[in-house]
Amino acid sequence: GFYEYTNFVRLNIPMGGARFKCYPGPFSSVSYSYNNKISPYYMPRTSVEEVDGKSVLVIWCPAGINRPYSVPENVTAKSNTKEYFYVRSGTSSIIAKGEVLDELRELASRVPFDERGNPDIKIEDISTLLLREYLVKVGSKLANELYTKPLDSILEQMDLYVGPKENRMLRNVAAMMFCEDPSKFFKRTQVEVVYFPEGRLNNPNNLYEGPVIKGSITQIIDRTLEYLNRMLVMQTVIKPKDSSRSQKFVTYPYQALEESVTNSLYHRDYREWEPVVITVEPQGITIQNVGGPDRSISAADISRCEILVSKRYRNRRLGEYLKELDLTEGRSTGIPTIQNVLENNGSPRATVVTDDERTFFRITIPCHEAAGNIIADIAHKDGSLKASKRGSLKTALQSAPETALQSAPETALQIINEIRNNPNVTLSEIAEKIGVSRRWIATNMKHLQDTGVVKRVGPNKGGHWEIIG
Repeated sequence: GFYEYTNFVRLNIPMGGARFKCYPGPFSSVSYSYNNKISPYYMPRTSVEEVDGKSVLVIWCPAGINRPYSVPENVTAKSNTKEYFYVRSGTSSIIAKGEVLDELRELASRVPFDERGNPDIKIEDISTLLLREYLVKVGSKLANELYTKPLDSILEQMDLYVGPKENRMLRNVAAMMFCEDPSKFFKRTQVEVVYFPEGRLNNPNNLYEGPVIKGSITQIIDRTLEYLNRMLVMQTVIKPKDSSRSQKFVTYPYQALEESVTNSLYHRDYREWEPVVITVEPQGITIQNVGGPDRSISAADISRCEILVSKRYRNRRLGEYLKELDLTEGRSTGIPTIQNVLENNGSPRATVVTDDERTFFRITIPCHEAAGNIIADIAHKDGSLKASKRGSLKTALQSAPETALQSAPETALQIINEIRNNPNVTLSEIAEKIGVSRRWIATNMKHLQDTGVVKRVGPNKGGHWEIIG
């Protein structure tokens, strides 16, 4: 609400967004000097609009990101007076006390984390390449305007700014989606892969650490799925003696991994300094992220692991972006999808675990029972990644995949495929086929050579490439 005086308007800022219309009255000017007495500082937005042929001063009071706000008991007093939080009760503004004050403070935490402004994120941290890639994928007209308009104008149109004009801040989701290294703002935003060839319980000391996968959230999802698909998704064909039809199954359905990995990055609590950890054992893959399911989901539903319907989402805006990229549905369909594809593959059901405090979420995707222990065979799955002739399984898991992911996995794998098809292929020919610059191919090729994935046999002219393995 507001109160009219002879020459100023005093605002009691409400907790929700609001718009107030002030028609020209007894006062000739509006002063915002009293805003400095609101704690934390708050600045509404004003505009002059035309209504019924008259000019109307409109004071916009959107919900602040630093709510709740307190004001002195007497704003006109020269000396400091005690500050209170106020709420509206009917037509009156009353001091919030007891349960009302508790509820008022709780409202502040209901703003999804990814929607909150972050003063540490600067416009220089936003990658125009990542932004354009997203805009092109979703078919946005802003993609054509990205290099003709100021970047902050594009981000403003995408509603990625928050706060008054005097203190505009980029939302957290801007760094999650369009920053090459969001871990600058949300520590340990990464995926870590750990292998236990004999199982964590059977032999916890026998473990291999896989690559640490970093990047923007979409990059982490894409790179993690590419890695798991290459290393762990294997198809087996069995032809029974008493049947003419062959039986086909995979170790892990790709769609089950896709749903699990995407949800782990979607629902992760980015305030916690803990990575998403993927543990690979002979019996299955476990994916764990900090930040458990919302308390609106019952323990019985979690135990059944059939459908988990949440009333509140920790990172709703991030989910909207992932949905536009077809990485998630955002309609609590993840668990049913996982269970369906596992059932169709003949695999056991997935299981979900959390604790009473809902501090973590852990889902286990079982390996097909007929697949056996595939971890021992990982090094032999792909010639570009295996280490049978040059080192141990640990080398294969740590070196080649990690380097390929860091340099751009799709490019590295395309180079390897071109070499397989034609060992005499030149860098210029590879660049032309892939559609990138020769310099980019040379950079990736050097990474592959330095890590021993490929080597050059003979001179530059007249020689050929060879995949080591």
